[in-house]
Amino acid sequence: MTIAVCPGSYDPITDGHLDVIRRCARLFDEVHVVVAVNAAKTPLFTEEERVDIIRHTLEGDGATNIVVSSTDGLITDYCEQVGATVIVKGLRQNGDYEAELGMALVNRKLAGIETMFLPADPVLEHISSSVVKDVARHGGDVRGMLPDYVVEKLNVALRATRD
Repeated sequence: MTIAVCPGSYDPITDGHLDVIRRCARLFDEVHVVVAVNAAKTPLFTEEERVDIIRHTLEGDGATNIVVSSTDGLITDYCEQVGATVIVKGLRQNGDYEAELGMALVNRKLAGIETMFLPADPVLEHISSSVVKDVARHGGDVRGMLPDYVVEKLNVALRATRD
């Protein structure tokens, strides 16, 4: 059985993330979507909220081989715990490759875990969690970049930060 891990901050999960996750679910026996907690980042959503949002978003897909969880440790430790042999990362643009390549080499050195890069769907490659939050903070319409459920959660979270 081949187990893959799709780590990310997912703050919030975007249509681009979902595209990569769904494609992985077709390629691997089991896919772990892992909210990676990064102490250097200040997320809009809590770890638990991100996990719940991802689970809710994937609920209707019918993919029975996706597990959603989180970790505040090294992603390689998580991979070893669940028996994953590959980390899958979506790449949007050239800058993503440069940033992700270094991490892929470190992960292979630490635990012998390979990283597979999936190119983003060209229709979605401009979408990132940071861009979506920035657009929404300034009153822009983020529908079509996030599932409707996530748009609603994002708007509620942003209103709470303004109050």
